Amino acid sequence: MPTWCDPLGLALGVALDRLIADPQSAAHPVAVFGRVAARVEKSLYADKKAHGVAHVAICVGGAAALGVVAQRIPHVRTAVTAVATWAVLGGTTLAREGEYMADALEGDDLERARARLPHLCGRDPSHLEAKELARATVESLAENTSDAVVAPLLWGAVAGVPGLLAYRAINTLDAMVGHRSPRYERFGWAAARLDDVANYVPARLTGLLTVLAGPDPGRALAVLRRDGHRHPSPNAGRCEAAFAGALGVTLGGTNVYQGRTEHRPTMGDGPEPDVKDIRRAVRLTRAVSLAAAGAAVLTAWALRNRHK
Repeated sequence: MPTWCDPLGLALGVALDRLIADPQSAAHPVAVFGRVAARVEKSLYADKKAHGVAHVAICVGGAAALGVVAQRIPHVRTAVTAVATWAVLGGTTLAREGEYMADALEGDDLERARARLPHLCGRDPSHLEAKELARATVESLAENTSDAVVAPLLWGAVAGVPGLLAYRAINTLDAMVGHRSPRYERFGWAAARLDDVANYVPARLTGLLTVLAGPDPGRALAVLRRDGHRHPSPNAGRCEAAFAGALGVTLGGTNVYQGRTEHRPTMGDGPEPDVKDIRRAVRLTRAVSLAAAGAAVLTAWALRNRHK
């Protein structure tokens, strides 16, 4: 059985995400995976890199194997691809979270916005004012456009259902154990490094799509080339720099994560984002997502025809 992705199934999965997004349910496939991964962690945990490698191998390998089996079921390849694509995409939910933050801040409801920010990122919102909340939202929209849309679509286009499920497993593990903390400094090392590898090409593709889809391609490209490498993450900076250039704002600065302060280099030439820039960032996220979907379907179609 070939590993090419069904282009119609990929397109239908994108449409499903647009129609019903991510239901907030414990039965959602990603939520189920998270519970399984947590149980595996409980069994394997030790403050050693080797145990973290085993955790990643079991969880990601299991997800990829499930994708291989599902893709081999006769006569339902399109349906399986559509469901898998829907399950791993988060673009519609991401845009809605951005709109929620815009609504709250436009209504001067700081407490509502602070309470919602953890849906987008891990920084401490308790003392953030409106402009800081706006910057956090724009930065999160930029980075998560890659993680929630471009990366899963790219991996799905080139590796079918196994690629879709394996990527979402990698990204979910990174969110669970890949962050810096005393517990996960060693155990989460493998998850964080594998996520960096899996997102290397998608993040750069996100930057290029932002240049093409954004309102100011020339400035977006210039800022991407100049500032994309300045972020401490090998990937997030490409997305944030392109968004900063496209929107004409400056991103970066001081962030607080669970008591840990990080001072990040700035990217862009304009003012810091304001509340009004959130809706502009949401529109840009949607435009990049649409471009990524078109590119992924065309890639899947071309690879399928090549394997025929």
